[in-house]
Amino acid sequence: MFDIKWIRDHPEAFDQGMEARGLPPQSAEILSFDQQRREAQTALQEMQARRNEASKAIGQKKKAGEDAEALMAEVAALKDKMATGEETARQADEALTTLLSGLPNIPLPEVPIGPDESANELVRNRGSIPNLEGTPKQHFELGEALGQMDFEMAAKLSGSRFVLLRGEISRLSRALANFMIDLHTREHGYLEVSPPYLVRDHVLYGTGQLPKFGEDLFKTEEGFWLIPTAEVPLTNLVRESIVEEGELPKRFTALTPCFRSEAGSAGRDTRGMLRQHQFDKVELVSAVHPDRSMEELERMLSCAEEVLNRLGLAYRVMLLSSGDMSAASRKTYDIEVWLPGQETYREISSCSNCWDYQARRMAARFRPEGEKATRFLHTLNGSGVAVGRALIAVMENYQQADGSIVIPEAVRPYMGGQEIIAAHG
Repeated sequence: MFDIKWIRDHPEAFDQGMEARGLPPQSAEILSFDQQRREAQTALQEMQARRNEASKAIGQKKKAGEDAEALMAEVAALKDKMATGEETARQADEALTTLLSGLPNIPLPEVPIGPDESANELVRNRGSIPNLEGTPKQHFELGEALGQMDFEMAAKLSGSRFVLLRGEISRLSRALANFMIDLHTREHGYLEVSPPYLVRDHVLYGTGQLPKFGEDLFKTEEGFWLIPTAEVPLTNLVRESIVEEGELPKRFTALTPCFRSEAGSAGRDTRGMLRQHQFDKVELVSAVHPDRSMEELERMLSCAEEVLNRLGLAYRVMLLSSGDMSAASRKTYDIEVWLPGQETYREISSCSNCWDYQARRMAARFRPEGEKATRFLHTLNGSGVAVGRALIAVMENYQQADGSIVIPEAVRPYMGGQEIIAAHG
């Protein structure tokens, strides 16, 4: 959602922002609805003032024994006109809100302009690509050979884009998740939260998934939505609240399953675990003072990078283009981890600064110290990181020629000191 006053004052800048998102100019239609609403509200105020004035005059005339029928008729007519005016104002306000709520956030000036990932910019490379013996295998080849990654059974249970993990691979997945949560809570200052996995419409509206992206989600017959990411419940922890400035920043983390319909991804990543309907992720969310949000974005990115640094994985950081980042974001970094089996980098984390876009939709404010007026918070979210993709990366980067997998030192304490997942036979 947007500050309508800012759009009034900067219509050209707003349209440039929409153009960067691949949309036609929007300000003329927005300001037309805004003008209709304001005119209707002004007319209502004028009619209310006249109604009050006439009602007072009626009382005075009656008290003086004078005829008040003309004034009474005027008040009755004003009542009807006000009902019509209220409906006009309501319709204009509804049209304006519907239009604004369906538009994406405006990219920051440093965001590269482009239609998709082809316009993303490399920020930095980190880590060393491993020199593996022989031809590296993909994670599903390794997992199936170990007898611990079963897509056939998952398909019998649930259909395509699901996986069933067994034994040591399942334990390694859990170990990776616990390692991440402990790192973010013990060293990075995030508060661990265990949120609901089912939420209502207004919660998804608050973070921007609704009204436009419902096809990407799963919905129950009872009207609940399965969360596509813990960003949704975590960000809404500050909805409809006024936070004191001294309580900022608020940082939350959660390990949850995520559920996505993967609408529009037919034919993409059909083998393996890369694109699933259900997967686990450790999420990072911050609600901060507006003056600190860019600093917080860099901090959040460094927290996500530290996961990969400690796992000894090679990765690169990309600045996403205007056409590749999420609708709610003003600036997004992706972390892409090296996967030897595919001989390419694949996304494992995305860190975004949403500015006040979500806060306006959630009515999330803070009160600056010594001031009565409130301001909207800035919200940020990031993956810290996707557990399934971390498992894929560990399996492929730590694979041995015999099909066994070395366990990274950082997660061995979570595996009871185990150092390797051995191949059998």
